[in-house]
Amino acid sequence: MSRTSAPENADAPLSHGLKQRHLSMIALGGVIGAGLFVGSGAAIAAAGPSIIVAYALSGLLVMLVMRMLGEMSAANPASGSFSVHAERAIGPWAGFTAGWAFWFLLCVAVGLEAIGAAKIVTGWLPGVPEWSLVALFMLMFCVTNLAAVKNFGEFEFWFAALKIGAITLFLVIGVLAILGVLPGTDSPGTSNLLGQGGFLPNGSEGLIVGLLASVFAYGGLETVTIAAAESEHPVQGVAKAVRTAMWRIAVFYIGSMAVIVTLIPWNSESLAKGSYVATLEHLGLPAAGEIMNVVVLIALLSAMNANIYGASRMACSLVARGQGPKGLGRISGGVPRVAVLTSSLFGFLCVLLSYWRPDDLFMWLLNMIGAIILVVWSFIAVSQLILRRRTEREAPEKLAVRMWAYPYLTWLALAGIATVFVLMAREEGTRVQLYYTGGLVLVLAALGFAHQRLTRPARRTRPLMTAAEAAEATEPAEAAEQDEVKAGA
Repeated sequence: MSRTSAPENADAPLSHGLKQRHLSMIALGGVIGAGLFVGSGAAIAAAGPSIIVAYALSGLLVMLVMRMLGEMSAANPASGSFSVHAERAIGPWAGFTAGWAFWFLLCVAVGLEAIGAAKIVTGWLPGVPEWSLVALFMLMFCVTNLAAVKNFGEFEFWFAALKIGAITLFLVIGVLAILGVLPGTDSPGTSNLLGQGGFLPNGSEGLIVGLLASVFAYGGLETVTIAAAESEHPVQGVAKAVRTAMWRIAVFYIGSMAVIVTLIPWNSESLAKGSYVATLEHLGLPAAGEIMNVVVLIALLSAMNANIYGASRMACSLVARGQGPKGLGRISGGVPRVAVLTSSLFGFLCVLLSYWRPDDLFMWLLNMIGAIILVVWSFIAVSQLILRRRTEREAPEKLAVRMWAYPYLTWLALAGIATVFVLMAREEGTRVQLYYTGGLVLVLAALGFAHQRLTRPARRTRPLMTAAEAAEATEPAEAAEQDEVKAGA
C-alpha cells in the first residue's frame, strides 16, 4: 500500500477512554457556543422575527449534513472523520484539503475564543492584563488535552451540561412568560412577532443576512464524529450521539429564537449586548447580565477545549496517512501530544497577531476561516454520495445509520450549500470571506494534488476499511444492542 493510502493503523494507538455520556454531551455542547448566546442578537436585528425561519432552514441543512456524516462515521469510525471519508471517496487530495482546512479553522477559533473569554474575565477583574488570562486559558486546556482523553471527555461533559442547563432554564422561563404565568409579566401575544414592521420587517435581504449568520452558528457538531473513534463502542456511540443531538439542537436553537422574538421587539437596542441577556433583563430578572456572562464564559472555554482536541486529532490522522510532518503524529499514552502542543501554539500565535497586526494579518486569518465549514460540508455530501453506493455493494451490514431518502436529500443538501455560497457572494460583508476562504482552499487543493502525484502515481480505490481499522472499530456488543442501533437509524 502506498504512503498516502489511508493507514493500516492510523488511529489504532489512540486510547478508547470516552464513554457514551461523553459523546452525547460533546455532540450537544460542541455546537452550543458564544455565537448562539451573543451573536444571535445581530442576526435578529437584521432578520427580525423571521430569524425563526432562518434558523429552521439552516438547522435543516445541518441535520442533513450530520446524518450523512453519521452514516459514514458509524460505518467506519476514524479520528480523521470527514477527512478520511473524503480520501476514500474522492482521493488523497480531498482528504488533505478538507483535513488541513478544518485544522486551520479550529486553531484560529481557539485563539478567538481565548480572547473572548479573557475580555469577560477582565470585566470582573479590571486590574488583570488580558494577555495573562489568555495565556492561562491556553495553558489550562493544553494541559487538559495532553492528559488522557477521558479528562477531555469529563471537561466537555460538565461544560456542556451547564450550557444545556442554562438554555433549558431560559426556554422554561420564556414559555412561562409567553403564556403570561410568570410572576410580574403579561403575555405579549403576537405583538412582537407581527408588529414593528411585521414578520419580515427588512424583507428578503434581512432574512438572507440572518440565514448566513445562523448557518455558521451551527458549526462545531462535527467534533463528535472525531471523538467517536476514541469511544468504548465507536459504531454504537456515534449512531446514538448523532441521532439524539440533531433534534435537541433544533429545539434549543429554533426554540430560543422563537422565545426571544416573541418576548422582546426585534429592533430593541438592548439586543446589542446579547439576545439572551436582553430577554432576561426585559423580564426584570435580577443579575441576568452577569449570569449570562458566566454562561458565555463557559461556552467559550468549552469550545476552546473541544477545538484543541479536534485540531490535534485531525492533525494526527493526516500525519498517519502520510499527509503531514511525521513529528506531529507521535502518540504517547494514547494521546497525540505533539499535535496538541502544535495546535495550541498555533492558536496562541493567532492571539499574538490580534495584538501585533490587528488590521492586516489577523483580519486575513478571520476572513480565511469565514466559509471553511461550508467547504467541509461540501466534501461530506460528495463523499456520502460515493461511499453509500460502495458500502451497499461491499459491506451493507456496516450501515448502522442511513441517510434519509438517499440520494435525494443528499443532493438537496448540496443544493442548499451552493445556495449559501451564492448568498455569501451577493453580500458585501461576506463576499471578502468567500474570496479568502476560496484562496486558502485552492492552495491546499494544489498542495494535495502535488503530494498525491508525487507519492501515489497510480491511484487505486481504497477498500472501505483495512483489517487493522476493522479490528479497532469492531466491538463485542451484544446482539440486542446491535439490533437497537439499527432499529433506531
